[in-house]
Amino acid sequence: MALATRTDRRPSFARTVWDSSVGKKTVMAVSGLIMLLYLVVHMLGNLKIFFGAAEFDGYAHWLRTLGEPFLHHEWALWIVRVVLVVAVVAHAVAAYQLSRRDIKARPSKYVHKKARTSYATRTMRWGGIILALFIVWHVLDLTTGTVHPDFQAGHPYQNVIDTFSTWYGNVIYIVAVLAVGLHVRHGFWSAAQTLGAGSRTRDRALKITANALALVLTVGFVSVPVAVMTGVVS
Repeated sequence: MALATRTDRRPSFARTVWDSSVGKKTVMAVSGLIMLLYLVVHMLGNLKIFFGAAEFDGYAHWLRTLGEPFLHHEWALWIVRVVLVVAVVAHAVAAYQLSRRDIKARPSKYVHKKARTSYATRTMRWGGIILALFIVWHVLDLTTGTVHPDFQAGHPYQNVIDTFSTWYGNVIYIVAVLAVGLHVRHGFWSAAQTLGAGSRTRDRALKITANALALVLTVGFVSVPVAVMTGVVS
């Protein structure tokens, strides 16, 4: 009689890590920090608009020539875009799967909400959805010009002015930026805990850093539409 052969395969290490809650939280933490780094750099670039059209348009052109002649035109920019897309997708998928796992583990709602749960914590899911929708709109508005009636390729300064000269452009942007601030405030703290940076001696410093980052990013990004609305930038 022939012996039965086992065909079962052990899951790979990467699969085992991904299937665990700790693994998903780690993916969220790392991808979140990648996006946070991008946000800081992006905000600093946006602030160049206060130095005039030549400075802002020159910065946008430099981004497309970054890495030349070693890299071809716009290759560095596309590398950044691909890394960001991977980070956003990984972050969103991990967050969704953790959310579903949490719901299944606790099918009935709590009778009493935890007092220590902050407003930012309770709105992380909705904040994530708002940010996802904003990213799509932002790309279609200022990158491809699909939803921008007067889009001018190669003239980012004027495109920004046009966007923030409309009430809906300001509302969409400012609401999204406020969501970013709340997301960063809670996300930075959570990432630090997940990656083992938290401790009794460092918790206070981490909370201050999280609040400071959220405030700086919010003020920095909001300053651009406010400057256009008030005529400081025109």
